[in-house]
Amino acid sequence: MSVAFRRESDDEHLEPKFELPIPPGPNLVTARGLALIGARVEALEAELAGLSEETGIKRVKRDLRYWRTRQATAQLMPLPEGGAVAFGSTVTFRMGGKARTITLVGDDEADPAAGLLSFTAPLSRALMGAEVGDEIDFGGKAGAIVVLAVGG
Repeated sequence: MSVAFRRESDDEHLEPKFELPIPPGPNLVTARGLALIGARVEALEAELAGLSEETGIKRVKRDLRYWRTRQATAQLMPLPEGGAVAFGSTVTFRMGGKARTITLVGDDEADPAAGLLSFTAPLSRALMGAEVGDEIDFGGKAGAIVVLAVGG
C-alpha cells in the first residue's frame, strides 16, 4: 500500500511537549522571590490533586518539575549593603532623558512592567557595581545612564 494512503494516528499531529527551560546560571532569589516560588509549588500541588484529565495532569506535573527544581536550587541573597548597585537593589537612573526606577531580582520574580528586572538582563548587568552619580555606557552610547539613587 502506498504511504500516501496510510492512516496516521492523531498523536502524530500534536505538538511535542517539552520541559520548561531552566534559565542558565545561578538561581539567585530575594526573600519575596523565594516566597513566590513556594506559593507557586503549593498552588500547583493543589491543582494536581483536583485533576482527573490526563492532559491536565501532564501539564501540571511538567510545571511542578520546573518550580520544584527552582525551589531546590534557589540561593537566597542577603539584602544589599552600601551604596553600590547589587542584587536586590532598587535603582533610580536617568536614561534617554527619562528617570526610571527598577529593582534587580531573580529570573522567576522578574516583571519589567512592574519595575522588577532580572539580574541577568543587559540593563541590570550594566548597572551592577555602579554608585550614585556614575555615568554608565549602555547600548553603544557613552554615558547613556546616570545613576540617581541606590537603595536596598
